[in-house]
Amino acid sequence: MRNYDSGPPPSTVINQNETFANIIFKPSVVQQAKIAQNGVLGDFIIRYDVNREQSIGDIQVLNGYFVHYFAPKDLPPLPKNVVFVLDSSASMVGTKLRQTKDALFTILHDLRPQDRFSIIGFSNRIKVWKDHLISVTPDSIRDGKVYIHHMSPTGGTDINGALQRAIRLLNKYVAHNDIGDRSVSLIIFLTDGKPTVGETHTLKILNNTREAARGQVCIFTIGIGNDVDFRLLEKLSLENCGLTRRVHEEEDAGSQLIGFYDEIRTPLLSDIRIDYPPSSVVQATKTLFPNYFNGSEIIIAGKLVDRKLDHLHVEVTASNSKKFVILKTDVPVGPQKAGKDVTGSPRPEGDGEGDPNHIERLWSYLTTKELLSSWLQSDDELEKERLRQRAQDLALSYRFLIPFTSMKLRGPVPRKDGLEEAHGMSAAMGPEPVVQSVRGAGTQPGPLLEKPYQPRIKISKTSVDGDPHFVVDFPLSKLTVCFNIDGQPGDILRLVSDHMDSGVTVNGELIGAPAPPNGHKKQRTYFRTITILVNKPERSYLEITPSRVILDGGDRLVLPCNQSVVVGSRGLEVAVSANANVTVTIQGSIAFVILIHLYKKPAPFQRHHLGFYIANSKGLSSNCHGLLGQFLNQDARLTEDPAGPSQNLTHLPLLQAGEGPEAVLKVKSHQVPVVWKQRKIYNGEEQIDCWFARNNAAKLIDGEYKDYLASHPFDTGMTLGQGTSREL
Repeated sequence: MRNYDSGPPPSTVINQNETFANIIFKPSVVQQAKIAQNGVLGDFIIRYDVNREQSIGDIQVLNGYFVHYFAPKDLPPLPKNVVFVLDSSASMVGTKLRQTKDALFTILHDLRPQDRFSIIGFSNRIKVWKDHLISVTPDSIRDGKVYIHHMSPTGGTDINGALQRAIRLLNKYVAHNDIGDRSVSLIIFLTDGKPTVGETHTLKILNNTREAARGQVCIFTIGIGNDVDFRLLEKLSLENCGLTRRVHEEEDAGSQLIGFYDEIRTPLLSDIRIDYPPSSVVQATKTLFPNYFNGSEIIIAGKLVDRKLDHLHVEVTASNSKKFVILKTDVPVGPQKAGKDVTGSPRPEGDGEGDPNHIERLWSYLTTKELLSSWLQSDDELEKERLRQRAQDLALSYRFLIPFTSMKLRGPVPRKDGLEEAHGMSAAMGPEPVVQSVRGAGTQPGPLLEKPYQPRIKISKTSVDGDPHFVVDFPLSKLTVCFNIDGQPGDILRLVSDHMDSGVTVNGELIGAPAPPNGHKKQRTYFRTITILVNKPERSYLEITPSRVILDGGDRLVLPCNQSVVVGSRGLEVAVSANANVTVTIQGSIAFVILIHLYKKPAPFQRHHLGFYIANSKGLSSNCHGLLGQFLNQDARLTEDPAGPSQNLTHLPLLQAGEGPEAVLKVKSHQVPVVWKQRKIYNGEEQIDCWFARNNAAKLIDGEYKDYLASHPFDTGMTLGQGTSREL
């Protein structure tokens, strides 16, 4: 056993001998608090190695199954051709971009003299440091760091364009230098969002990337934060011989990036193929591998045709920096003796259903993983269903928890009067899994409760919807005011900011689309994500997109938007009406309705998007702010009304030109020139009259547009108003 870090976390106990190790990790509440302020949330990772005597690797056999571990050492590293592709869109502003830059500074210093590299930053535009790969020298590393340092966040996210540019750089270098077999071409791609500029269709991005890379460029992706399109990144890596990692919003992106790079920093072999005689081995797991990196391990498992086989013939072919490698040998595969644990007693016999075969279980685990990867990559519905069924059957047989299976937990003392159930979907966005049930006892607030959906909340006019069009209703004066905000794709707008008082924050992230032909706008923007942070009485995070709702309030729950359901706990209720709307009710005194706009055949300028409506604002404080929140406890009046004192807005005649007489509106201390208009709300079902404030509501709202930009989806900071906290 080898420890790669400074030491194991508190409470870790390791017992081992030459053939067996037992690791126990059971931290107390105090020990968890020392690891992280909010307790332990993450993966417990065990890194270890074994003694290796054969260059061909280590093969173990038990009851007709074999496993082959191949991890050669002492090989010269392959040269890397690497392009670092960094998202510099507006959503990367602040800590995320700073941490990422610091990590890349460290990584650049780790490049070897035989490596070649370049750097690309992307947002609306693709910005290439050099139009060719550069040799690693002290001067080039310094210049690269200066280029990264001057990257500034702005605009949207052109994922397709950035990948195409990076692949062209690598293909051009390899073609002109004839070193394809003696080097490894890599892209390290980092983003925190979804494609909003250029090609935004996922399948087209995947096809474009696959056709350009042609299996010669491996793409390693890192997704930062809660709003990243992780499934796109995962498929990009799976289809292009790479790996993917997710960095959560609260984690240190810099250290995660460095750790990820450490896994791929030293390629030793490429194009590895491991062969066994077809007459001896069946149902082997993957035997072709594009790259082998120092510190990793290639693992293959399969079934032996003849359990009495004495020797297994193995052939390994691969390329390294000097030559083409061929290894051939006959490996003795006698029966394996029963193991002992560190105390000298026999290994556990399982749960009474037969002797455990850990090699058979490893084979089933690797096979299931490969089926899941194939399911994720496939675009054929029949093939996906066949792969899903095979993976589910295998996982159920060997008791693995995967996105298509689920686990039933029972409390120690179930009671009929305290029975609660929660049915939830796996966080992996796949087909609906086998029913998942979590049961508990007692009367304390438990898992999220589901019940049939019963719509009952009437939506108000105060809202933001469409491109985005804002509407504010002032019921006391019977006035309705409207305005537009022309933001940039990737911008996150503060809609309701009342974190310091009611504990409620609502932000919305914009997605871009081309403008309709012959229009006056250069582009359209819509809300693709609405995030709600509820801080009282307990903290809950809610993320809503047109396809799903993620509720994280102690129990993480993912609700698809195509199914009607209500979940509620701790004063928070979320009601989904299938493909129509999501209603969020907080403490019974605050209610928001999010309309879901879907298109069967969207035009180029259309995007699936959301509309946000405030149904009940009684629980929000007088200090509430945000683009909508600042008007909730205010009133407005017209100081110059061209219709005369005897007429109000509802009696004005309809005007075909779209705009009517002008007036001056007084809201708070603002004197705002306005013009009479008509506007459609509620998905176009209702037309309202309103006084329109031009120029991005410059004289209507407090401050200016940039004051309403959030640094991340759950940012609670507000430079205007009384709340200035930026905690999560």
